[in-house]
This record gives sequence, structure tokens and C-alpha cells, in this order.
Amino acid sequence: MAVGTNAPVIIKRKKMVGGDGHHGGAWKVAYADFVTAMMAFFMLMWLLNATTEQQRKGIADYFAPTIPLARVSAGGDGALGGEDVFSRNMQIQSGTGGVGNSDGMPPNETDSLAEFAAMIAGQTGEALFAENELRHIVTSITDEGLVIDIFATPSEPIFVDRTAEPTPILLEILDSVGAAAQMVQNEISVHAHHATQPVVVRDHIVWDVSLARAGQVRQLLEAENIAPKRFVRAVGHADRDPAEFVPTSVRNNRIRIVFLRSDLR
Repeated sequence: MAVGTNAPVIIKRKKMVGGDGHHGGAWKVAYADFVTAMMAFFMLMWLLNATTEQQRKGIADYFAPTIPLARVSAGGDGALGGEDVFSRNMQIQSGTGGVGNSDGMPPNETDSLAEFAAMIAGQTGEALFAENELRHIVTSITDEGLVIDIFATPSEPIFVDRTAEPTPILLEILDSVGAAAQMVQNEISVHAHHATQPVVVRDHIVWDVSLARAGQVRQLLEAENIAPKRFVRAVGHADRDPAEFVPTSVRNNRIRIVFLRSDLR
């Protein structure tokens, strides 16, 4: 009989440990990339919800490589402000205060638009709007015409709360608009918008107030020597067309003055 046949068989297995010692680091890099991507995603969602269509277009134009940065602005404040004055081919006619030619022929309408918008933006030697007025103004060119939006700010409203009584800053702005209107003879429409009132407010008077504000602005512009026949409408929109994502934002208290395209008469 062989000796030691009943001895146990010992098998030694070597444990293989992966990673970099006591812990792996690859998952940390992947997790950091995931968190960064989620931050970018939620920031994009926030921008889409917190900005207006005009502001989103301004952001897109700012990052578009084919659009020059040195453009004639239409009165906006930076990338979130007004559109390029050449972005639409709007027809604006020369008035008694505009630049005409001696033989009575109408000037080039594109040049008239550029001059008109540049003066509103304060980019010429004789600015029509003061610096404090421009903080309340955003201009744009639409299919309807040249739009001047006048916004309230948290520190400076344009109307006394819940009334059609204009504040001093609005009177100053309308005085400048009246001077600008002498450059052209286009017809004008006036639109008044009101911020949404909190639910706790008992009397919701946004329709009456917005309509009264539109009429008040029309009368104030007529007092600035704008012919009454140039006004085609004065409309109160209540809180149905907010400019800001938050309906109760004070910037939704605004006046829109449109110098209508000549082919829309």
C-alpha cells in the first residue's frame, strides 16, 4: 500500500484584484460627465422657459458665426434686445422731418428705416431717446412694421398701479416717440398690455385698465403733434399676451407702438 494516499489535496487560487488598488476611478469620471451633461440640459430647459421668443432669437443671433457682431441695433440692450434693422425689408416713408431729396422723389426706404432705427437706438449724433428711456425700450422689425415696446421695470413703472395715469418716465418716452414720429408718415397702432393679477385680488380690472391705457397713450401722442388720422387702432389686450414667462412680472405691463408698413394700409 502506498504511503500518504489519504493526504488532502490543497489548491491555491490567486485572487485577481482589478482597478487601481483599493478603489477604481473610471466610474468617477463617467459620473462627472453625466452630472455636467445634466446641468447643461437643465440650463437649456430653464433658458427656453425663462426667455421670450425675441430674446431666444437674440441669443441665437449672437452665437451664429455668419452674422457680424457690429450691426446697427434696433434699440435693444445687448444680445437679448432688438433685432437687426436690416433683418426685414420694411417700407417706411419719409415725413416732413425725414431725409428727402430735392426733386420730390421718395428716398430709399431701406435707408429711411436704418436712419429711423439708428436714431431711436441713440447711435447717431442726435439721439432722440435718453439713456434712462432706452432702459424701458425694446424695438424690433416684424411683418407688421417697426415695433417699439415700452416696458415697466420693478423700480420704475410706466403707469400708476391699476390706473391709466402715466408716470413721468412714460411721459418722457412718449415725448421722444412723438419727435421720432415726425420723421415718417406711417400709420400707427397702439397696444396696451397688463400683467396678470394675483388670485387674491378681488377686482380683476385688467381689461378696462389696458383699454384705458391704450387710449391714454394715443391721446398723449396726439398731443405731441401726431395727426389723429395716423392712428388706425388703440387696443387693450389685458393679460392675454404676456411678454415674460411669469404672467405676474411687472414687465408684462407694457405699451406697444407700431409704425405700420405702408403696404398694410
